[in-house]
Amino acid sequence: MEGAAVSARDLGLRGSSGAVFEGVSLEAPPGALIAVTGPSGSGRTCLLLTLTGRMRPTSGHATVAGHRVPQRMGSVRRVAALGPVPGVTDLEPSWTVTEHLRERALLRRPRRGLRRERAAERRERVAEALDRAGLRPGDLPKGPRTTVRHLERLEALRLGVALALLDRPRLLALDDADLKLSDPERAELWELLRGLTEEGTTVLAVCSEPPPDVLTVRTTTTGEGPGEPVEERDDAPGDAPDGEPGDVPGDDTTGEGDADDACTTTGRA
Repeated sequence: MEGAAVSARDLGLRGSSGAVFEGVSLEAPPGALIAVTGPSGSGRTCLLLTLTGRMRPTSGHATVAGHRVPQRMGSVRRVAALGPVPGVTDLEPSWTVTEHLRERALLRRPRRGLRRERAAERRERVAEALDRAGLRPGDLPKGPRTTVRHLERLEALRLGVALALLDRPRLLALDDADLKLSDPERAELWELLRGLTEEGTTVLAVCSEPPPDVLTVRTTTTGEGPGEPVEERDDAPGDAPDGEPGDVPGDDTTGEGDADDACTTTGRA
């Protein structure tokens, strides 16, 4: 599958306390490795959620795999998957690697018009995702029965990536990618992400120290106001022109009243 081209023009997000990020512009071809950097509080996570269709911008626009943001948020969510994003896709510490993989595989929605995947097909998809993420359950302390709390930081990252890859997304996004990693571990992480882009997936990674050879987008500290998250629903009012539910053409409004923490609310959705 070809990765998603990502572009943005003067993209911005404002909340009740002011600007979260603003003036973001970028052009990335399919299969690009995009690093989002900036100081703490500069809206890096909110930009990631905006570009994956989980948060509605209040100014400018973006296009992901040909789907325009904010007009086609539902379509963007169908091609973009969230890997590790603290507060949104947190792993359950007491669950084992097998339990996480089994749950995600069972909860995957089959494509419309197709019969539910058989168990053998689910196993094949899990094996593929683990291979692409470079996670070998047999090498873990207790094999596939290892709980998340006993995983090293890089192992947990690989598991989060594998879970996202079960959907075979065109765009994969992860937050705090290089947090609490040693230099050798960071090198392994970027090798993993580059490998995914070489297979065609576009990767968007929030990080503190991007390699010099990746496309970098930098946010600046502008304010603390959270934006309004977008619920991930398939029954949102209005049908898109091509019949995909969840998109409301021209609906680019965003309330600026008090809201729950953006990441927490997006995680619930």
